[in-house]
Amino acid sequence: MSAEAKTFEYAVRDKSGKLVKGRVEAPNQAAVANRLRDMGLAAVSISEVSATGLNREINIGGDRVSLKDLAVMSRQMATMIDSGLSLLRALSILAEQTESKVLAKIIGQVRNDVEVGTALSVALQKHEHIFPPLMINMVKAGEVGGFLDKALVSVADNFEAEVKLRNKIKSAMTYPVVVFVVAILATIGMLLFIVPVFAGMFTTLGGELPLPTKILMQMSQAMKILILPLVVGLVIFSVWWARHKNDRGVRERLDPIKLKMPVFGNLFRKIAVARFTRNFGTMLHSGVPLLQALDVVGETSGNIVIERASKDVQESVRRGESLAGPLSHHPVFPPMVVQMMAVGEDTGALDTMLGKVADFYDDEVESTTEQLTSLIEPIMIVVIGAIIGSMVIAMYMPIFGIFALIE
Repeated sequence: MSAEAKTFEYAVRDKSGKLVKGRVEAPNQAAVANRLRDMGLAAVSISEVSATGLNREINIGGDRVSLKDLAVMSRQMATMIDSGLSLLRALSILAEQTESKVLAKIIGQVRNDVEVGTALSVALQKHEHIFPPLMINMVKAGEVGGFLDKALVSVADNFEAEVKLRNKIKSAMTYPVVVFVVAILATIGMLLFIVPVFAGMFTTLGGELPLPTKILMQMSQAMKILILPLVVGLVIFSVWWARHKNDRGVRERLDPIKLKMPVFGNLFRKIAVARFTRNFGTMLHSGVPLLQALDVVGETSGNIVIERASKDVQESVRRGESLAGPLSHHPVFPPMVVQMMAVGEDTGALDTMLGKVADFYDDEVESTTEQLTSLIEPIMIVVIGAIIGSMVIAMYMPIFGIFALIE
């Protein structure tokens, strides 16, 4: 889009007499009218969209589309195109039947752009906050190679595999996280509401309290003072994290730490390698040029360490060197992955080999999450029991002392 281009809303009558509305970018109203006339459409109205006020388009973090919605959209579009429907007709049907209101609106805008001669990949690229780079590049390759339907099927397969991977991780980690949160809330509740009751009773009885009881009462007093700042701080951090968790500076510090964590580091590495190999293989299979694919897959892996490795491979390929060679210098890639990529490169079946590696690591992620869940659950139960049990014993120790005096 040039600096002088403006956005215009138009209303036209199609061949059946139905009123159709849309948007288009052009230097002025005359250019819009000429473009519509060339398409055989009679303009009913043309008006410029103001950049301010009620007509302004607001793109905020809340306008998100799930990967599952994109997968369904890609598969349905591929099916319709393969069945002989025109791209415009397919986009119109998708805009009407898509359940996500946000995605339906965006598809409508994409359709309007395609209607005035814009390539589908270019129209998708205008909405980068909705459509991932992987999808945009694969659609572009499909347009150039004349196999858009097959490219869209590959996009759908890729997104469905990613959704499946995410669901495995979420289902495996939900129970430990819920138990951990409940344990924290129970501890805070005891310190705020139960311990003060016992503290008042101990004050009435008088006498010297045991050291564990004194520590527990001091913790209760501190919690009363700190609870409000802690809640405010947690809310502020949650808002900040939601806005900045994907910032480059945050990821450069956090991503290497995630891979080195004692328990979860191995899981994070397998997830990143699975995404890298699956996305890389899918793009190569769909006809995306090697250098262009390498430029995209690093970002889609979800880890800055993998992204750096991808850049090194890209530079190696530009110099005419091997693809798998530079990966051996990055510990994040296991030797098996490097060797299989080298074999795939030598045999000319790199996309197939990458798919096999991705399937292997998908299974590894599932197995690792199940093992971690089996390991974490008993440990958390023991830790929670120890914390709650210690608090109960500390509260009842003075009462045991009173019974001893009575005897």
